[in-house]
Formats: sequence, C-alpha cells, structure tokens
Amino acid sequence: MTQVRPQLLSLLLLCALAPITACNQDSETADSSESGLPIVDFGHAQVEVELAIDRTTQAQGLMHRKSMAEDHGMLFVFDQPKQMSFWMRNTHLPLDIGYLTADGVLREVYPLYPHDETSRKSIRSDLLFALEVNQGWFARHNVKPGDSFDLEALR
Repeated sequence: MTQVRPQLLSLLLLCALAPITACNQDSETADSSESGLPIVDFGHAQVEVELAIDRTTQAQGLMHRKSMAEDHGMLFVFDQPKQMSFWMRNTHLPLDIGYLTADGVLREVYPLYPHDETSRKSIRSDLLFALEVNQGWFARHNVKPGDSFDLEALR
C-alpha cells in the first residue's frame, strides 16, 4: 500500500483545494474543461465530473436531476478504501456506476435504474472511487474493467 499512499495523498489534497462541489459548477481548476469541471481521462475516453468529496455531497449525489450531458458524471472520492454500495433514491436518471481502486483502475461496472432503492454493492472491498455516468457510457466509450484513469491529469 506504500505505492498508493502518495497518489491518495495527492488526490486528497486536490479535493481539499478544489473549489468545486456539486452545487458550484462554475468554479475553475487548472486541469479542467471549458465548463470548469475536472476531467477523468481514461486515455481513449474522457468524462467531465463533479466531485463528491464530503458526506453532504456524497449523500445528495445526482438526486433530483432531470438530465445530464453525455460526457458528464460524478466522481465520489472517499478517504479510505472500502466496499461500496449505491442506490437510486430520488434519482431520475438511468446511470452506470464504476467502482475504482486507489490507483485509478476501474474494477467493476453496474447499471443503476431510476428510483431503484436496492443497494448495488461492490464485490471488492479495496475501492476508493465511484464514478456515476449516464447508463451505457462505459460501453459506448469502450471503458471496461482494467482500464485506468490518469490520476495526475485529474490533479
């Protein structure tokens, strides 16, 4: 885990300093898109993300949204690796969720359906990130388990 610690520390620093939340999409960061959102870059596919780094933003997630642009999503960043579980209470959009380890590797992808309150639990317990995108985004962009996003570019 010593290899992961510097990456984790860097990302946590990014999150602590990032002037962006789900409620404030107009802030800009050095490595962001034209909209001011950070980009998760898998190399062959990119997605602009809102960061969910605090408990309030994580609890709210993408609830109550009626639409979301194709290449947009929400990246949930947790303080320590764990098994994850997400549900769709008050969420109107069909989504996919990708669970990722601290090194930025996509490990699991699952579909999530509007208003389904059944928890979608991860198999792994060493996950640090969850990426919610429009349903089918991973397949349409050929992003699959084993692919990784560039932590340095996100930072």
